[in-house]
Amino acid sequence: MHSATEDEGCVAAWCADDEWCSVTCTAHLIGRKWHPVIVHRLLENGPLGFSALNDEIETISSTMLSNSLEDLEEKELVNRAIINEKPFRVEYSLTEQGTALEPVIEAMDAWGEGYLRS
Repeated sequence: MHSATEDEGCVAAWCADDEWCSVTCTAHLIGRKWHPVIVHRLLENGPLGFSALNDEIETISSTMLSNSLEDLEEKELVNRAIINEKPFRVEYSLTEQGTALEPVIEAMDAWGEGYLRS
């Protein structure tokens, strides 16, 4: 398991009692607009190529998807693999850390459903 303060994977923020704030860390990792959506689609569908992932998130631009995937890869939440087929293609999947976000993403989904209904 990574130590966020050692590898600077999270923005360091102090909470009460000199404890690192895990909520701030999580928000830093998945707090961008499209990050939770990308993780959600990869959780639902498994590994996807760029075009398939773009189709799953209809309203995202290719540039934004590319930037978001690059950021998620740097944060070690998404793997990028080159598939040696003709023509070659790139496939994105969740890392172990990315997959561990499943309860967080499910909670966001459930909360969002309730909020939209109210």
